[in-house]
Amino acid sequence: MCTLIPSSLQEKIPDLYETEETSDPTCVVKLFTPDSNFTWYIIELSKEDKDTCYGYVKGFDNELGYFSIKELKAIRGGLGLPIERDLSFKPTPLAEINAMKH
Repeated sequence: MCTLIPSSLQEKIPDLYETEETSDPTCVVKLFTPDSNFTWYIIELSKEDKDTCYGYVKGFDNELGYFSIKELKAIRGGLGLPIERDLSFKPTPLAEINAMKH
């Protein structure tokens, strides 16, 4: 269902609430708008619907929360470009992502 995240990668992402007790969860996938300043870091993905994600969003504000892959697929940046997955991104602890300047 999810073309942004191939099945082989979906299996590596913890299920929803699996990292709840983790003080510094790992961001497994990075999605971004190439023509905007929004970035989504996926920490968890629902194994049930393969759509609901929990992660860290950097944009106007930086916050942890839930988002939908279906909704992300509909988003376009200022030049009309769709969201992409950063193919070079390696799983990174959330604390490290927070420390990065964007």
